[in-house]
Amino acid sequence: MEDLIKALQIFLKYSRNKNEQNPTHCEHDVMYVGKDLRPENMEEADVFALQDIGFLWHEGIDSWFSYRFGSA
Repeated sequence: MEDLIKALQIFLKYSRNKNEQNPTHCEHDVMYVGKDLRPENMEEADVFALQDIGFLWHEGIDSWFSYRFGSA
């Protein structure tokens, strides 16, 4: 749980809309979060922290994703 909260705090740090209604999406055991929060617009340490937690950037859908925090 602590890792997920840490990741969400990093995403919040870079979010333009702090009150976004649907910031996450789970589908087929994959959690998507941080749409349009591109890694090149983030501090390198935060990108590495997200990767260590289990989030990876998906270029094709412009979103971070994780199999660790999916819906199953």
